[in-house]
Amino acid sequence: MAATEDRDADLRGRVAMLNQLLLCVILVVIVLAVAITDRAADHSLLLVATVIVLAGGAATLVVPWARIARAWVYVIPLADIVAIGLARSEQHLLGIELLWAFPVMWMATLGLTAFLTAAALVLVEFGAIIALAGASGSAVSYLLPAAVIVAIGVTSYVSSRRYRAQRVLLDKQTALLSGALSRAQGHEELMTDVLDAVDFGVIRITADGEVSVFNEALGRIQRSIPGFGRLDRPIGDAYAADGVTRIEEPDRPLRRALRGELFENEVIWFGPPDQPRTALSMTARQLRSGDGAPAGCVIVARDVTAELTALRARDRLVSSISHELRTPLTSVLGYIDLAIDHLDRPDDAARDLDVAAKNGERLLEIIADILAASSTSRGSIDLTISPKQIDVAELVQQAAEAWRARAAYTSISIDATDVLPASAWADAARIRQVVDNLVSNAVKYNVDGGSIAVRTSSDGTSTFIDVQDSGVGISAEDQRRLFEQYFRARRDVEGSGLGLSISRDIVRAHGGDITVRSAPGTGSTFTVRLPAQPRGQGDRELHA
Repeated sequence: MAATEDRDADLRGRVAMLNQLLLCVILVVIVLAVAITDRAADHSLLLVATVIVLAGGAATLVVPWARIARAWVYVIPLADIVAIGLARSEQHLLGIELLWAFPVMWMATLGLTAFLTAAALVLVEFGAIIALAGASGSAVSYLLPAAVIVAIGVTSYVSSRRYRAQRVLLDKQTALLSGALSRAQGHEELMTDVLDAVDFGVIRITADGEVSVFNEALGRIQRSIPGFGRLDRPIGDAYAADGVTRIEEPDRPLRRALRGELFENEVIWFGPPDQPRTALSMTARQLRSGDGAPAGCVIVARDVTAELTALRARDRLVSSISHELRTPLTSVLGYIDLAIDHLDRPDDAARDLDVAAKNGERLLEIIADILAASSTSRGSIDLTISPKQIDVAELVQQAAEAWRARAAYTSISIDATDVLPASAWADAARIRQVVDNLVSNAVKYNVDGGSIAVRTSSDGTSTFIDVQDSGVGISAEDQRRLFEQYFRARRDVEGSGLGLSISRDIVRAHGGDITVRSAPGTGSTFTVRLPAQPRGQGDRELHA
């Protein structure tokens, strides 16, 4: 409402200025013309009228119409009517009464009351001038100018009313449009917030092929896959769900969606197979306008790299564990069958059962490793150890002797000459598990005809166990992941990928650690550090 009133006041000011200035110009031109053509006559009334009109013109320029009452606007047009009447009093200025049209039209824009007041004043003043002048002639010739002026005023009044009605209608329509625009902006902001909150990328492509909508998740995807979601930047390498079948540019999801194809949860790998890469699950849906015409498409892309990597790791783990369990289980069943066949030969049956029992123990060890890994807490395992003062040299000698037969199959020698007397505060069974794992790896990852050296030493504070092999060595990149659960540097060697992870947790539960020194082609050396002296008494449960 305040804005409307301000606009009305501003409009009154502009109308006053335009009407009055135009009247001033016309009247000045008349004065100049009269002064040039009729110098002998007395034009004092015309000059007074001109001064009144010019004063009104000056007032329209300096008066702040928006700050004063509306009724004050009537003063200037009413003064103009009086001034024109004075000028018309000079009988030789016939026709000048037509200038009354300007103030009458002005008053007509101010409302019905203002118009009727101005029309009445004009008629009264014109009638008085005619009566005082005692003019003769047809009444029509005198009344015609007044009638024309009133008609002009009526036309102005009707036009003004129509303009006001149209302006009110436009104001209502403007308010409706402003409300609709505000609601649309609110919906757009809400949609933007929702799209930015989800964890999948959204691409909206118009029917003309322009990308018109995207969200923050898409921006994150674009940082890992430069050019994704853009038609002007081709993406390097893209592969099908198997990760090896290359997808050419025309067959990639964005191009297919633009052709009108639909697809759902289609997995695409981006990046070369031998480098870190990203997998996206992509879905395309066509959009249609209200009349059913095609309106482009929307593509949803979700990063499933972690999920697919975990699934592949699970599949590899299941395959590896199946292989690890199958070998000793087959041996158990086979030797039990042999023992049954040798019931008539107790010695042979006992030997067969002994082999079956050892393989059964191996099965228990594998299952124990899996259970230990599955009960992870913050990436490590829960271990119960019973430390006491143990002879580490004797334990390492026993482990070396136990693996000599297995190493002999591939002509690998195990040297224990540097196993020196050393003791540690540790759980003997757990440390034997660690040493067995290290020696087992040294055998499995060695070369035919290679060598293994085991050593022990102590400085009185810490006791060290070294297992060195002449195998293929370990790259720096693999060394960084060597102690991760399920990690395996080579897929052609059997194993579950749990041994080193569990071994490190066991050693750390004792207050020690395992380190490795290696390089490709030079073999590897694993060093176990254990406390040489007790740090407490009795059994205790430690969490690595």
